[in-house]
Amino acid sequence: QVQLVASGGGLVQPGGSLRLSCAPSGFDSDSYTIGWFRPAPGKEREGVSCISSRDGITYYAGSVKGRFTISRDNAKNTVYLQMNSLKPEDTAVYYCAAELSLFRPSVYSMCVGYRGSWGQGTQVTVSS
Repeated sequence: QVQLVASGGGLVQPGGSLRLSCAPSGFDSDSYTIGWFRPAPGKEREGVSCISSRDGITYYAGSVKGRFTISRDNAKNTVYLQMNSLKPEDTAVYYCAAELSLFRPSVYSMCVGYRGSWGQGTQVTVSS
């Protein structure tokens, strides 16, 4: 069974940084397109950032571009989301999700079109 566990959240002041980790279990993530998501007004969740399986292609939502960086270490089977210059509006529960790159090769499609299941998220709170 494919499971993804997000971790690394916490309380941080505006302007601060956090690094989230996504650790898939039960499968080798290097065959999967993986993304980070958070709740958004009018939709269940929005794609914050997504990364391709092997060639490192990335996508960022406009609201986080230039502040967040997604990366993956396939040797460690882990995907990271480095979040810098955090703002109060970044406060949310962050989830990671994955789809086989065979069926979802596009990072843009992953971030805007993913409709699969969700694992446990991690709370990020940006507040002074």
